[in-house]
Amino acid sequence: MGEPESKTVHVVEDDLNAVGWEGPDDLENPQNWPAKKKWANVAALSIMTILTPLGSSMFAPGVPNIMREFQSTNENLATFVVSVYVAGFAFGPLLAAPASEIYGRAICYNIANVAFIVFSVATALSKDMGMLIGFRFLMGFAGSTPITNGAGTVSDMFPVEQRGKAIAIWAMGPLLGPCIGPVAGGYIVESLGWRWVFWIIAIAAGAISIACFFLVTETYHPVLLHRKTMRLQKETGNLDLYSKLQDRSVTRPQYFKLSMVRPLKVLFMLPPVSIMALYIALVSGIMYLLFATFTFVFGQQYMFSTGIVGLSYIPTGVGCIIGMIFNGAMTDIFIKRKLAKGEEPVPEDRIPLSLTLMAGTIIPVSMFWYGWSTEHKVHWICPMIATAAFGFGMMGVMMCIQIYLIDSYVRYAASVVAAITVLRSIVGALLPLAGLSLYDNLGYGWGNSILGFVAIPLAIVPVVMLRFGPAIRQKFNHVKL
Repeated sequence: MGEPESKTVHVVEDDLNAVGWEGPDDLENPQNWPAKKKWANVAALSIMTILTPLGSSMFAPGVPNIMREFQSTNENLATFVVSVYVAGFAFGPLLAAPASEIYGRAICYNIANVAFIVFSVATALSKDMGMLIGFRFLMGFAGSTPITNGAGTVSDMFPVEQRGKAIAIWAMGPLLGPCIGPVAGGYIVESLGWRWVFWIIAIAAGAISIACFFLVTETYHPVLLHRKTMRLQKETGNLDLYSKLQDRSVTRPQYFKLSMVRPLKVLFMLPPVSIMALYIALVSGIMYLLFATFTFVFGQQYMFSTGIVGLSYIPTGVGCIIGMIFNGAMTDIFIKRKLAKGEEPVPEDRIPLSLTLMAGTIIPVSMFWYGWSTEHKVHWICPMIATAAFGFGMMGVMMCIQIYLIDSYVRYAASVVAAITVLRSIVGALLPLAGLSLYDNLGYGWGNSILGFVAIPLAIVPVVMLRFGPAIRQKFNHVKL
């Protein structure tokens, strides 16, 4: 479904040395695994993708305490301490995606989990601001792996008509983690101090890592066929056997180099990915900018305590959950309806006009709502409802677009998600730094209104892709990835 064929792998179909799946019902093929096994992998992956984004914002309510302990009054530095974690998300995918396409998804998850624990402990033991920022960056670098490779794991196991629901569940982590993290973080900081935020993250990561070691199995088809080929070579003594998905003209080191740059090639050489990734990046950046203001808005303006400030993140998470359930279910329904009619689905079916226009409209409306209700100091429930609406709209945009791009380039799903994550993380790390100055100069009303005005024209991007997407994808199918 929209997947570009490799231009370098040539297989003669009747070649007896070519190793592939034993027919369409081969149980070694992850697409044919029992539902219980598939969903065990999705569950473990979802837990990982909830935990690692927790580190991006869980200690946000404790930033004032950190600034006092390290004797700093720089507001931009206070924001950067939070957003530097997201900067780690920008660079981690450049290693995680190619590594998963060479060595497999499962081993990458396990190694990244261990690294995440080590860096979390180091962050908890930080002696100065530089050490804290450095290890926060490395936490994000390691924590980006399940976010980068998760969509690839899902697409390995699920056919197109079931993929939306599975990706919706997996996508909870990257979006819910930053929302629910401060809820617990506020009380942890208030009761135990900011360092315990990282100790608790490390303990939770340790427990999850053990569970994932047993639950997560390899799903990447080229790696599984390579292992099958190695096994058959050993059993039969026929060293001429090769995987049907193996490019024998490229060595493993060469393939790693190609895979390292593939996310950037995907981002800059495939316009559907470039345009949609920019939209996702802006929406994600606005989310992190809003999170950076919550401590000031609800702590200083509405006089919430450190613990209560953490609760202000709940409405965004609630909006995300509702949006996730609604959009994940609806996208699969549209695909199943088309299949029932005997029609072949296309990736553009993942960005139906009704869903994308609704989500795209809700985002700027919620920005105006949040901005002017805080500017005029309306009752605190008003801006919180606005953030819930933003969460719903954000999930609609990100869910539809991400599944659309995965369906368009199934073979390179990990690289596509890596490309999206790189741009989204860069904007998410930098926009809050500029945003605080924007609010200082214009106030919350006009500051958020400007962001809302920027989001309005972007709402038509999915509409354009719905109309011209097939032609654009066809035009750039020649791009060698």
